[in-house]
Amino acid sequence: MSGFQTGVPPLKRIFDALTALIALLILSPLLLLIIFVSWVNQGLPIFYSQQRPGLHGKVFRLWKFRTMHDNHDEKGELLPDEQRITRLGSFLRRTSLDELPELWNVIRGEMSWVGPRPLLVQYLERYSPEQARRHNVLPGITGWAQVNGRNAISWQKKFELDVWYVDHWSFGLDLKIIWLTIWKVISGAGISQPGNATMEEFMGNKKGKSG
Repeated sequence: MSGFQTGVPPLKRIFDALTALIALLILSPLLLLIIFVSWVNQGLPIFYSQQRPGLHGKVFRLWKFRTMHDNHDEKGELLPDEQRITRLGSFLRRTSLDELPELWNVIRGEMSWVGPRPLLVQYLERYSPEQARRHNVLPGITGWAQVNGRNAISWQKKFELDVWYVDHWSFGLDLKIIWLTIWKVISGAGISQPGNATMEEFMGNKKGKSG
């Protein structure tokens, strides 16, 4: 089987649900440890949630471990990401441990292990028709773009890789991406875009940075 037609391939959904549930059970001691360390070092809240578009643009609530403080400047505006990210948050991002709560999204069927990363809702109106095809599949914890540069590549290249994945999906490709992700996490490659703590905001045909 190659490429997506409609909906979610049954084999992919069964694999996602079973392995995510098993992973959640096995990793529960680690999750509890992260919760405790986050509470001691960063205080509450432990988790960060945000509305993100999923399959066909349907919005769901994504969960992650919080990695930033909500510090504002004298004008009441959020400080840049690089000034808000905590030392613990930097470690969680570097090791991708901040993504672990997304296992709950996978179990619920809102996400998959592998697929285009769920981005901001406001980006929906900024995509070209070709770029919007990334929403023809479930978003993923990891994806083809993540193992080919992650945040170190341009938005245009990232979307090209996302759409390539939509057109060339196979169960074998998913397994390959999962294996490559493990290597990327170990090596820590491509976590941030050069000059930014995270990723520059996608402005469509315009340029800009996130706050």
